[in-house]
Amino acid sequence: MRPTRAAQVAFALLMIGLGVQGLVIAKFTTAWAPVPVGVPGRALLVYLVAAVSLACGLGLLWQPAAVRAARGLLIAFVIWFLVWRVRALFIASLVEGTWSAGATLVMIAASWTLFAALATGSDREKFGFVTGARGTRIAQVLYGIAMIPFGYAHFAFLRHTADLVPAWLPWHLGWAYVTGGAFIAAAIGILFNFQARLAVTLSAAMMGVFGLFVWVPVVLKPTVTAGDWGEFASTVALTVAAFAVAASPSTAKSSLTA
Repeated sequence: MRPTRAAQVAFALLMIGLGVQGLVIAKFTTAWAPVPVGVPGRALLVYLVAAVSLACGLGLLWQPAAVRAARGLLIAFVIWFLVWRVRALFIASLVEGTWSAGATLVMIAASWTLFAALATGSDREKFGFVTGARGTRIAQVLYGIAMIPFGYAHFAFLRHTADLVPAWLPWHLGWAYVTGGAFIAAAIGILFNFQARLAVTLSAAMMGVFGLFVWVPVVLKPTVTAGDWGEFASTVALTVAAFAVAASPSTAKSSLTA
C-alpha cells in the first residue's frame, strides 16, 4: 500500500472511530474537544460533529467519495478552529488555548493534505490555490505552527513532562528538554522549508513513541483515569494526523510559490 493511501486509510479509521465514540458516549471526542459548557445547542453539536466524523471517515475509505470527504473534514475543522480555538486564545490560559489551537491545526493540516492530494481536475480548477503542491505546503505550514505550542507546553510544565518519562529511562528532566526542543526544531524546519518532510515525519514518530512508551503503560494500569484515556486518545489522533501530513507525495518539494 502506498504511503499516501495508507495515511488516507489510517485517518479514515481514526475519524470513523471518533464518530462512533461520539455518538455512543454523547461527548465531544479528542478531535473536537474542548467546547465551553453552556454553549447553546451544545448537545446537538456533539452529535453533529460525531456524524461528520463518521460520514467523512467512511467517505475516505470509498475512493469515489474520498475527495469530497477530505474537503468536508477540512471545512469542518477550519470552521471549528475559527469559532472555538481563536476564541480560546483570548480567554483560556496560554498553554490551554495554544495547545487546543495546535491540536486542531494538526487535524486541519491532515485534512488539507489529503484534499490537496486527492483533488480531481475539476477540484483543481475550482480550488487551485488549496490543492496540489501549493495546498500541501499550506497544510505543512499550519502543521509547523502547531508544533510551537506543543514544544512550549513541554517547557511550561517541565516537571510534569519529566514525570511522564518511563522509569527505566535515565535523565528524566533532560528528556523533557529534548522533546520540547524537538517540537520547536521541527516547527523551524517546517516553517522555513528546510528538510520539512523529515521534520514532519520525525515529529509524527516522536508522538507515536509518546503513545507507545508513555500512555500505553498508563492506560493499562488498574488506576487509569478518564483524563489518562483522553491523553492517550489525543496522542493517537495527533500521530495519525501527523502521519497523513508526512505521507503526502509532494511534501518534499512543495512550496507556496509552486
